[in-house]
Amino acid sequence: MLRHTLLHIAAMGAAGYAAFILLYAFACVAFMPVSVLTLGAGALFGLGPGFALVWVGATIGACVSFLLGRHWMRAWVEKRLARHPLFAAIDAAVSVQGWRVVVLTRLTPLFPFALQNYAYGLTRVKFGEYALASFLGMAPGTLLFVYVGALTGDAVKAGATGRVRPPAEWAFYGVGLLATVVVVTLIGRTAKRALDAHVKPPA
Repeated sequence: MLRHTLLHIAAMGAAGYAAFILLYAFACVAFMPVSVLTLGAGALFGLGPGFALVWVGATIGACVSFLLGRHWMRAWVEKRLARHPLFAAIDAAVSVQGWRVVVLTRLTPLFPFALQNYAYGLTRVKFGEYALASFLGMAPGTLLFVYVGALTGDAVKAGATGRVRPPAEWAFYGVGLLATVVVVTLIGRTAKRALDAHVKPPA
């Protein structure tokens, strides 16, 4: 079902870009797994456009969830967060460090992405700071998954057309993917160390 939806969106041209962004934002708000959409964006739209679409869609979804958590679904979010005692420490860190902690948690997965979006609505971070921090912090991970999707899509298209890519071209793509993985991993580890310095886990 999702595959057919993505193919239909890709065939819509420029209008498909807006449709994909709305679909991705809705998936974030509705706690749907977005990894398939992220990979699909790379496969269908290519690395550059796919990255931009996912980045914008994820940011919009994160912002909508934040506002829902802050203004309309506070009691429900508080109940869900009771299962994640680490968030109390993150909340305390946000009250001191603000948007910096938001960026760090986007770079290293401490608890589910969708729940993070709602959870930050309960903190003292300002909406504008949260939106910008989320936009920046989600970029590395988004790039990696879209890159993988783009490589997969290129391989499928090459197989369908019978085109054989030369070894040098595959080596170029492989080096690019490896470099992206290394950079994202290093960023994640650095963010984790920085976050540990700000967040004191509950005893």
